[in-house]
Amino acid sequence: MEPRMEPPPGAAGNSKLRHVEKDVLIPQIMRDRAKERCSDKVQAFTKCCQETGFLMVVKCRRENTALKDCLVGYYSDPLFYEECKAEYLKQREEYRATGIKKKRQKVTSNV
Repeated sequence: MEPRMEPPPGAAGNSKLRHVEKDVLIPQIMRDRAKERCSDKVQAFTKCCQETGFLMVVKCRRENTALKDCLVGYYSDPLFYEECKAEYLKQREEYRATGIKKKRQKVTSNV
């Protein structure tokens, strides 16, 4: 009986995730994409904060709650996690094949 050969860690198709990938890199993609999808709520909260200054803690509760609900809805969605995981694995595969790291697009807000 021959010993079974495992593909090397850098082999294409290897979808095992390291701790840092599961706990840092994929959640970062989730945060970025959730902010994009909740952009109307991000803008409403940003606008409220800019208009009220120091009183934003009190005056912007409604906008803050709406933004939090939107973001947490995505963070707790297993399908959204799988979608972001697939995106990460695709980026990782491209990097391993080409050696060129894809730049992350940062969502900017004025807060």
